[in-house]
Amino acid sequence: MGMFSRFADIINANINSMLDKAEHPEKMIKLIIQEMEETLVEVRAAAAKHIAEKKTLLRQKRTIETSISHWQEKAELAVSKDREDLARSALAEKNKSKEQAQLIQEELDTLEEYLSKVQEDSQRLQDKLTEAKRRQQAYVVREQSVQARLKVRQQAAVVNIDEAIAKFERYQQKIDRVEAEVEAYDLTENKDLNSQFRELENDDNIEQELAQLKKQVANG
Repeated sequence: MGMFSRFADIINANINSMLDKAEHPEKMIKLIIQEMEETLVEVRAAAAKHIAEKKTLLRQKRTIETSISHWQEKAELAVSKDREDLARSALAEKNKSKEQAQLIQEELDTLEEYLSKVQEDSQRLQDKLTEAKRRQQAYVVREQSVQARLKVRQQAAVVNIDEAIAKFERYQQKIDRVEAEVEAYDLTENKDLNSQFRELENDDNIEQELAQLKKQVANG
């Protein structure tokens, strides 16, 4: 079942109010436009059918008008020939044709009124459809704007993350350099201390060798 049950429902509908109350106006506007377009197609199809009927009635009316003229001429001819009987018959046929023409004219008047109303309502429906499509375009523009802002924010977030990582890496590099300097200092300091101990050991060895040498000389 469609959103609108009758043609008048669309014409009298407050589209903006419906959309403002809708939980998902973007989906609602698509359904409304679809319903309007389908209804407009139906209205145009009905109008085309009645226009074709109007053309048929006009052809019939022209044929009957020709018949009226024909019987009028026959009646005049009969009168000129003193044939009142034939004149009466011709006038009777003329009156029948006039009655038919009157009925056709009444149908044409009804059709004209109907087509005029259809044209007016079709224009109102087209205006409603234009309004709905304009509202839909506004939703599209708004969604594109939201997506653009979201993309900018996401890019900004990525940039901020990259900057944070870069800062961390710079701090880490500074820490690595300080630790390297400390290790180098410790390594250098340890080397100096070891050298001092080796010098002491070397001194002791020399003293021992000197003592032994003195003993050997004294004994000799």
